[in-house]
Amino acid sequence: MLLKLSLSSMRKMLKDYLVLLIGLVISISVFYMFQTLALNSEFTKENSVISSIQLVFNVGAFLLAFITIFYIFYANSFLLSLRRKELGMYRVLGAKRGKISQILFLETLAVGILSLIVGSLAGIGLAGGIGSLLMDQLDISAEGYQSFYTPALLMTGGFFTVLFLITSTVNAVRLARATELDLIRSEQQHDRVKAIGVGTVLAAVFGLALVAVGYYALIHMKELLALGLLVGAVATTVGTYLLFIALLPAFMKLLKQNQKLNDQKLNAFTLAQLHFRVNNLTKVLATVAMLIALGVGAMAGGLAFQNNVALIANVARVYDVTLQDPALEDAEALKSMAVEEQITYRYKIDDNAISYVKEDLLAHPPLISSNSMTEYRRDSQPIRVSAQLPASLSSTSGKDSEPLPEQWEQAIRNEFISSYSMLGDRQIQIVDQATFVAMKGDEHTLLLAKVDDFLKYKPQLKAMQQRQIGQMSSEEEDTLMTKYGMYESLYAFTSGTMFMGFFLGIAFLAMMASCLMFKILSGATRDRGRYQMLRKIGVRKSWLVGSIYKELFLVFIFPALMGLLHVWVGMKMFSVILLEPYVQLWIPTLIFALIYAVYYGITVQLYRGIVLPKEA
Repeated sequence: MLLKLSLSSMRKMLKDYLVLLIGLVISISVFYMFQTLALNSEFTKENSVISSIQLVFNVGAFLLAFITIFYIFYANSFLLSLRRKELGMYRVLGAKRGKISQILFLETLAVGILSLIVGSLAGIGLAGGIGSLLMDQLDISAEGYQSFYTPALLMTGGFFTVLFLITSTVNAVRLARATELDLIRSEQQHDRVKAIGVGTVLAAVFGLALVAVGYYALIHMKELLALGLLVGAVATTVGTYLLFIALLPAFMKLLKQNQKLNDQKLNAFTLAQLHFRVNNLTKVLATVAMLIALGVGAMAGGLAFQNNVALIANVARVYDVTLQDPALEDAEALKSMAVEEQITYRYKIDDNAISYVKEDLLAHPPLISSNSMTEYRRDSQPIRVSAQLPASLSSTSGKDSEPLPEQWEQAIRNEFISSYSMLGDRQIQIVDQATFVAMKGDEHTLLLAKVDDFLKYKPQLKAMQQRQIGQMSSEEEDTLMTKYGMYESLYAFTSGTMFMGFFLGIAFLAMMASCLMFKILSGATRDRGRYQMLRKIGVRKSWLVGSIYKELFLVFIFPALMGLLHVWVGMKMFSVILLEPYVQLWIPTLIFALIYAVYYGITVQLYRGIVLPKEA
């Protein structure tokens, strides 16, 4: 009998359970995808690029697991709060406490197992699609990759099964400890309005000061480094909670006291609702604001890392093509590009030094970057080497020669050298034509070229690099210090970071919005009587619906604004390792706005269905 009543109740609460299921399915599917990309050992052995970014997906899985634990406990607590009165009635009618706790345990576990099955299936599909997309983007073979991967499935199933068992047990224990009176009167709670006093003012001032300190630390990460990250995270988080606890009730009171605003339609009722319940929402709204910052920040950070790869490569190297002894295929490839500048230099190499011809260098001085990672300006253009070379034999060291001027040192080390093994412990020498001819060893050719758009010619540049690597001995490294070599290495890492950040952000935002929805809906049953009373005395239903939209909009908008402000300021901390951390920040902001708007619309409809049931 109790089982039938329980199933009937769950059917009535199907919409609430669906919201929980959606959040869990997103979390489980993303977790499985991360584990597949991180644990697919046969695949990673064959692909050094994927092996180098395994850590990214492991970190993402850890962060997602941490947030999921919080989400599941909070969501199950919400579902329990919706059913406390019903379960209390069962106890009053004679049902045994252990039997009711057992039914709640099985219900919670059943919801978890169902979400695990659906989430795992969705994760397999997601791992297949996203894995293929990632491999296409990195231009690597998919051989050995399995979207259905047993170790990842066992890891996901084991983690979430244990988590669901724990939450089911916690819910059952909480229910067993509650008295019949506590359960039946669970909806009869009163929201207290705190008076604004000296303590509130001090908390607000202290909160503002902490947020300001946190922002300062994040903005000045270059100087503060690890200390800046620690201070920024702690101060901003504590300051956010203090601001919501102290300022939000005061702000709602000021709105309530605005007579002109208060007299419009049902604003008096709407603002009164918010004024009385806001103290119960402050901590949740502060938590939501921080989750928004984490979610949008994860997406923005991943996107910024990938979009900065080309910028970093351009700062490190001016010339797009660096070829040692170019082949005929390289010359043909250059003909297909829009070459803006092309220079050829001669050199000889032995165990002690690399020697370049002075006349070649003076006849065609190379370009060098005027930017650096520490001092970057978007409008800065490369500059031509203008420093004079000494008349005598010149090298980086030696008793009988002067040191190289700084500009020439930068040009040769950053633009001429294409591999670590090529330079090694050798000196860099510049010699005149006569000395060069008299030197022993084979003559080599260095070709530098600058094209109109580096990213347009990635296939040709990749082919050139492969030919260059083919000329090297097997003991040497399998990548080059050219612009393309640097771009390829950074792009592999940042692609993993972008995918991790994007899906981690989506999961954070979905769970965050669900938590806010749960908190609002948990108090909806207490509001039902107020709305029904207004309807009975003749208030238009359209006005009541409008009041719901306004009330929930204000609840949703405060954490959204604070969370986005944290992101917009916090992205500055990435300036330590990125040249332009704010590039395309509008994309994650728009994604957040769409997800948030969907959850706002769902919350309004669910809340409306509770407080304004359909009229006959």
